[in-house]
Amino acid sequence: MTRSRLSALAVTAALAASGGLITAAPASAVTCTSPVWTAQYYANTSFSGTPKLTACDSAIAENMGSGDPAGVTLPNDNFSIRWSLTRDFGSGGPFRLNAATQDGMRVYVDGVRKIDMWSNVSTTARRTVDLTIPAGRHTIRVDYVAWTGYAYAAFTYAPRTEATVDTVKPLAPTGLSATYDTTTAKTTLRWAANKEMDLAGYRVYRRLSATSWAKVSGTSLLTARSYVDAPPATGQTYLYEVRAVDKAGRESTGSLDVTATSVDRTGPAAPAGLTVSTGDAWFDTLNWTGVADAAKYEVYASSAAAGPFQLRGTTTTTSYRTSGVPNTPTYYRVRALDAAGNPGAYATVASDGVDRMAPQPPTGLNGFAEVDYVHVAWTAPERFYEDYDNGGTFRVYRSPGKTFDPATATPVVCDDEHSDFSSSRGHCRDLDAPTHTYVTYAVTAVDPYGNESAYSAPLVVRTGDKVAPGPVTGVKVTPRGDGMLVSWAASPEDDIEDYVVWAGVRQADGTVTWAPERCWDSSANPLAILCGDLPDGETRVYAVIAHDRWGNKLHPTAPGVTVVEATELDVRPSVTVTRDWTIGTVSHNPTDARPSVYWQCTDTARCATVTGYRVSRWNPATQAYEPQHEGLLPADTRTWMDMTGTKGNTYFYTLEAVTADGGVVGTYPWYTIFQDRV
Repeated sequence: MTRSRLSALAVTAALAASGGLITAAPASAVTCTSPVWTAQYYANTSFSGTPKLTACDSAIAENMGSGDPAGVTLPNDNFSIRWSLTRDFGSGGPFRLNAATQDGMRVYVDGVRKIDMWSNVSTTARRTVDLTIPAGRHTIRVDYVAWTGYAYAAFTYAPRTEATVDTVKPLAPTGLSATYDTTTAKTTLRWAANKEMDLAGYRVYRRLSATSWAKVSGTSLLTARSYVDAPPATGQTYLYEVRAVDKAGRESTGSLDVTATSVDRTGPAAPAGLTVSTGDAWFDTLNWTGVADAAKYEVYASSAAAGPFQLRGTTTTTSYRTSGVPNTPTYYRVRALDAAGNPGAYATVASDGVDRMAPQPPTGLNGFAEVDYVHVAWTAPERFYEDYDNGGTFRVYRSPGKTFDPATATPVVCDDEHSDFSSSRGHCRDLDAPTHTYVTYAVTAVDPYGNESAYSAPLVVRTGDKVAPGPVTGVKVTPRGDGMLVSWAASPEDDIEDYVVWAGVRQADGTVTWAPERCWDSSANPLAILCGDLPDGETRVYAVIAHDRWGNKLHPTAPGVTVVEATELDVRPSVTVTRDWTIGTVSHNPTDARPSVYWQCTDTARCATVTGYRVSRWNPATQAYEPQHEGLLPADTRTWMDMTGTKGNTYFYTLEAVTADGGVVGTYPWYTIFQDRV
């Protein structure tokens, strides 16, 4: 604004015409909207007292000549003007301050002096300052003083937009909203203006939740704060964001996302990979790859490539089975429909009606070997009954060794009397299998047209034989307090079913009378067993015989069988106790977790005199029976368990019924072999 010394009327006219001075009013009544400057005019050079005028200025460009400012009565000299504004600079960045003055001028940013030209000059002084203004709201203040002579003040601030200087990108836009119109299938986006002074425009981006952002607002920047987008009418939910771009070409991060769900007017894509296979009594099986958004599929067929096509059916899977015409072409087409009923494009395929589809292989192969044959069984593949009823069959193959090798496999001629090639199960009795070895079987299914399936999963079988396992080695017999522990080395043969321990008594002529021994399996060691009854010092001869699964076994007298002679321990007491228990019954259980005894007192007259019971146990160290409890057991006691007995020993006990005078009216001696099968 250029002002000179004018009369009052001229000043008013100049004010109205200039456009620089927007409003003017008493100081207390003026509020200027940012980024308009608030100008305060003082009749002194110290900015003191009440301003003579407060006005709103759109720019600082004052050429007052040798007089005072227009529109306000000030001295020609020694007056001052203070301009100030507070605005939001958005992301901030590099700015340039330009000042020109005659006389003094000072410029402040947030109260910090950035330009200082504070002197009475006769020519215009100029100053340029480059600085960075941080993001957010900041205050700029310009103080001007006219002391004497010519009065001139000009100030500008502007962002520096050179890409090499401005490295600060704008802030993300705010206030984004989205409204979708189902009639037009369009999304209207609106957002708030960015505060950056170097803003060049906006870009709009769109994506689905699982995809990357794509710019949809075109190559040119948007200068308006709204945009109308037409997303694909697929019924999907789209995400939108807006990014601001400054004049240096730097793009902000995205705004907060908003969503819009489009109306679904788009059918799915055409099914991919459509194939047709003819088989199962000329049934055609169509298969394809599923497509996104498909709720179901429609299958059409025609006898001519050009149609007309008839709907054969619908399916929610990616496979469909329908009847074909033997050795006659049939043309198919398949399309997907989404949940809204929108149809997609067709995929097409043709069948010549020739069955080239092999059945699925049999499953569940199992079997067992006997001495003279091997029995193999399996489960037929699904729906094979259709082929079987029209002449289909199974083929059984045998390969030597533990791995099925098609190169060495030979077909098996099944014993007709025992073959059962039913539609759901198959059985084969192989009478020609080699004995005493390993073979591997596999089975295939063959349809009436010669199409053979892949091999089933293999079945490894150890075939039978009539050869007894060889002699067991490493036989060892260890006398123990609970019997004779017999142990041996494992047989190297692979068809061992179990081991049997024989015990014999050597006769005067040196021969041995043999019989299977009474033994208890070891719970921890499959190559050991505990044999014998009461360790009473007997001498016996032992042998271990291996039995194979075919029932073959040696006799202890066979050549090479290891025979071990051993003598039991004699753990019997040196004191003889006579059984004299006629007052009831007694039983004891050596298989309990602890040695125990149970009794009854049924002789009414004599039992009435019993005041308690005493259980004693033989102590080999003291050579005496010693009571196992304090005092007597109460007269109504009927059971007792030895809680101090340990496995691997044989214990001898006495049970006595005691009267009040200390007499004994019944004595029951017994022993318990408390075995440790290890």
